[in-house]
Amino acid sequence: MTRLIRLIGAPTDIGAGTRGASMGPEAFRVAGLQSTLEGHGLQVTDHGNLSGPANPWQEPVRGYRHLVEVATWNRAVHEAVHSALKAGDMPLLLGGDHCLAIGSISAVARHCRQVKKNLRVLWLDAHTDFNTDSLTPSGNTHGMPVAVLCGHGPAELTSIGGLSPAIEPSFIRQIGIRSVDEGEKRFVRQSGLEVFDMRYIDEMGMKRTMEAALAGVDDNTHLHVSFDVDFLDASFAPGVGTAVKGGPTYREAQLCMEMIADTGRMASLDVMELNPALDVRNGTAEVALDLIESLFGKSTLMRQS
Repeated sequence: MTRLIRLIGAPTDIGAGTRGASMGPEAFRVAGLQSTLEGHGLQVTDHGNLSGPANPWQEPVRGYRHLVEVATWNRAVHEAVHSALKAGDMPLLLGGDHCLAIGSISAVARHCRQVKKNLRVLWLDAHTDFNTDSLTPSGNTHGMPVAVLCGHGPAELTSIGGLSPAIEPSFIRQIGIRSVDEGEKRFVRQSGLEVFDMRYIDEMGMKRTMEAALAGVDDNTHLHVSFDVDFLDASFAPGVGTAVKGGPTYREAQLCMEMIADTGRMASLDVMELNPALDVRNGTAEVALDLIESLFGKSTLMRQS
């Protein structure tokens, strides 16, 4: 990869139910993200942090918590990510909670429409994040970004990319899922989302899972990875607000990232939901950084391309 990687921090937990994800971007910097990637011969520039409204920590209104503030943050993310892509850079969004994927992925979808590329989104997460105002048990928008991107939600969020829906469910492959709310399960099934849950991974293995998730990716594909750190098993990555037991092992996660890197098609990346307030000596940030290295091509041996 010769493109310039543009780090964009989005320090907010505006869509979450637990405070602390706002400190995620700085935790990645403390872990040495920029210098580590540069050590692999990559060009990296840190554009600092976006700014937006503070978290008012209020109760939901008509099924959404902090809708105005969530929309403001996502518009800022959208413009920053789209600007990076327009300049030919690779945006690496440092969250922040996963509601920010609304802005990020809507920007990527907008860019793909402009340059006539096919979009494939890999959603690495313990959760499907396909709730709506009528399904959500909490009103937290970090449980809604996939639904919003598929056009289910208020216009303040669904229209951020200029087209609603921003993406079709067929663009998405969800990997590592193991926690889905009851009403959300039915909606996921009705919508036709392709979900590789932990049972699938247990039965088929990570190799066959990733082969299926990456099927059809070609030279005209923009591959976007949205990596929620709670994708990982909580036993070695506790620093997240919504930890769920039974996730991919460290080696399974490494294989997942290495197979993504092998495609050579990753063109944008979100790393979301790191919560240093719940971490132990920044260990989760360091594990996530190790996996990000693998996404950018680090491997144990020199492999034939």
